[in-house]
Amino acid sequence: SLEVNLEDGGNVLYLNKQSSASFLSPPRIKDEPDEDGYYASPKEDSKPLKRPREEDDEDYKPKKIKTEDIKKSKKRKQEEEENGVLVVSCRTMKANLWEEERYPEGIKWKFLEHKGPVFAPPYEPLPENVKFYYDGKVMKLSPKAEEVATFFAKMLDHEYTTKDIFRKNFFKDWRKEMTSEEKSTITNLSKCDFTQMSQYFKAQSEARKQMSKEEKQKIKEENERLLKEYGFCIMDNHKERIANFKIEPPGLFRGRGNHPKMGMLKRRIMPEDIIINCSKDSKVPPPPPGHKWKEVRHDNKVTWLVSWTENIQGSIKYIMLNPSSRIKGEKDWQKYETARRLKKCVDKIRNQYREDWKSKEMKVRQRAVALYFIDKLALRAGNEKEEGETADTVGCCSLRVEHINLHPELDGQEYMVEFDFLGKDSIRYYNKVPVEKRVFKNLQLFMENKQPEDDLFDRLNTSILNKHLQDLMEGLTAKVFRTYNASITLQQQLKELTTPDDNIPAKILSYNRANRAVAILCNHQRAPPKTFEKSMMNLQTKIDAKKDQLADARRELKSAKADAKVRRDEKSKKTVESKKKAVQRIEEQLMKLEVQATDREENKQIALGTSKLNYLDPRISVAWCKKWGIPVEKIYNKTQREKFAWAIDMAEDDYEF
Repeated sequence: SLEVNLEDGGNVLYLNKQSSASFLSPPRIKDEPDEDGYYASPKEDSKPLKRPREEDDEDYKPKKIKTEDIKKSKKRKQEEEENGVLVVSCRTMKANLWEEERYPEGIKWKFLEHKGPVFAPPYEPLPENVKFYYDGKVMKLSPKAEEVATFFAKMLDHEYTTKDIFRKNFFKDWRKEMTSEEKSTITNLSKCDFTQMSQYFKAQSEARKQMSKEEKQKIKEENERLLKEYGFCIMDNHKERIANFKIEPPGLFRGRGNHPKMGMLKRRIMPEDIIINCSKDSKVPPPPPGHKWKEVRHDNKVTWLVSWTENIQGSIKYIMLNPSSRIKGEKDWQKYETARRLKKCVDKIRNQYREDWKSKEMKVRQRAVALYFIDKLALRAGNEKEEGETADTVGCCSLRVEHINLHPELDGQEYMVEFDFLGKDSIRYYNKVPVEKRVFKNLQLFMENKQPEDDLFDRLNTSILNKHLQDLMEGLTAKVFRTYNASITLQQQLKELTTPDDNIPAKILSYNRANRAVAILCNHQRAPPKTFEKSMMNLQTKIDAKKDQLADARRELKSAKADAKVRRDEKSKKTVESKKKAVQRIEEQLMKLEVQATDREENKQIALGTSKLNYLDPRISVAWCKKWGIPVEKIYNKTQREKFAWAIDMAEDDYEF
């Protein structure tokens, strides 16, 4: 169950103890930009990178910085400066970023040079002893058909391959890659046997795990070579790290939620699909031998280096700068400053849309109610679907009558609205919230004489809403409301949940609970990790063992106290003190494990990463860490600390969003 209390003039969620997971359905698979971590249109540089694996590791501990690493870093920086390149991350922002030359409005850079993308390796045919069977008989596949078959075989144990829509889409696209003879033979996916293929790839995976230290080192060195050659660009005399310089390999589209295109073939990206962006006076990266680029552009009003259009949804993908880059850091800072500007006028805006609920014009009333939902529930505005997009996903402006139910009284509360629709990435949004009486009455009016499939806000679209938002405040969008409400919610929850006397693990639990309130507000879900039950069992075993250890320590302390009463010597007193300290230490260790168990259970189906990286002003978290003596690496991993280095430098312990 989820309890939501939307106070007048505020936006605070109160969570009951059962709110952590039970209301979420269906689970979200991932919460990155797409299933491969690549940026997509329409906003070419507004989405996050794929989250680093560190934060998914439940036992992750930040690495200590060694002295020799610092020396190496200084030496590398010196070498780069001697080569005429200034290496700048956003850690240096506070000192010099905004003191640099300012470009005219819209201009991002004057010089840009890079080496282009790294393409996926070519397909390697299966060994002769790995067979594919159709209807119980061995069948040799053509190279194109075999490659696509391997994509399915690699996912054979995944639940995706049991879904009808996935199987249907895969089979349809697979047949397009077959020869005419293969098409006439392979007519039923259920008669296909991919078992040997699947076993072959499992064996390969196991072999990689068993590789020798020397073999692993060789792979590491090759990756470092690629990073050194392709992983950096020169932008206006700064050597900047590139986020994702490798082109995504072909495979089967998974999508998020119940995506209607899951199982379709993601085709191999070729140089002829690639648009290169660099400055006119730079050295254009050469295409692979025998190929040519689709186009070479010199557009300094965008920050992407490489782009291509993927075949599933026709969206544009980009290779961009790393989040820790100078230009990305400045963009982040500007985003949160815009949200802070909203704080100064949000009360006026709220008073205005409340007045508009009584307007004589239907379109004004609808706009006002929609804005109320965007403000209070952090709903997305909803964009028009691109041609060919079949997923029935909606945002606030495109809600239909069938997506809400009105309850004059429900669960002991008046004027309840029940939402149930598929939002972005086909993630289900289900929520029951109390609303103000006039909102409820307006919704009844909007629904009069309409069919379930009719638009709820039939006088409103995103263009009308966006124009109105711009009139209210320069730079205001639905996302700014989302960022503002997410950040202010975190700040309010941290103040309410943080107890000064708590130890560090308990304070971090409070932080995660505050973050979780934001994630629930923004509908950021994830599937429970596959290893969740096993992980919890292992943790419970540790807790039980620690309880036994504590019981033993307490018995030893009791015995030592009894012995001290009899002997009354200095040695006995020291023994008692030692046993007391042992008990206290074990009690702290037990508490830490129990807090960890609570945190894991509550986070099981909530994705904290998306809001933490994209909607929460990092200065709030940094200030909280500084105020309560929490190491910032307990909140942000290494990659995140690089992304938010500007905030770590700027925020003091009294920072207020």
